[in-house]
Amino acid sequence: MTRGPVQCDVGVSYGLSRKGIPAPASFKRWAEAACRGRIKHVDIAIRIVDAPEGRRLNQHYRGKDYATNVLSFPAELPAGVQLPLLGDVVICAPVVAKEATDQGKALSAHYAHLTVHGVLHLLGLDHENPREAMAMEAIERGLLADLGFSDPYLVD
Repeated sequence: MTRGPVQCDVGVSYGLSRKGIPAPASFKRWAEAACRGRIKHVDIAIRIVDAPEGRRLNQHYRGKDYATNVLSFPAELPAGVQLPLLGDVVICAPVVAKEATDQGKALSAHYAHLTVHGVLHLLGLDHENPREAMAMEAIERGLLADLGFSDPYLVD
């Protein structure tokens, strides 16, 4: 694990109205939390999109013809290039809003969870098998608790 403060440069862009969507400072705080102890200096781009853009990206990159809540795109730098660029996280606002309502979660808590989840993917964590899923979920639970949010996997 990396010790010391994290220099996390996060660029946030909105592909739709920001109404009801957290401010860039919130996304930065959540991304920094995911990086703390794992990497010291990092650049991340976060884009908040509408359903059509989310669907196009999911179709193009994953072959799935629907908008999903979060997509992560790790940076693929050429050999020998040393940059702190970690990658991009894309969050689909209408999907996040629907899921938060359906799951009875505060919207900001769901955005925090998906931001942390997406950044952890950029850092190489995954949930392709039950063991990986349990490990990643445990990390998410701890990070979100530190941020003041309840367990995102708790089901009533």
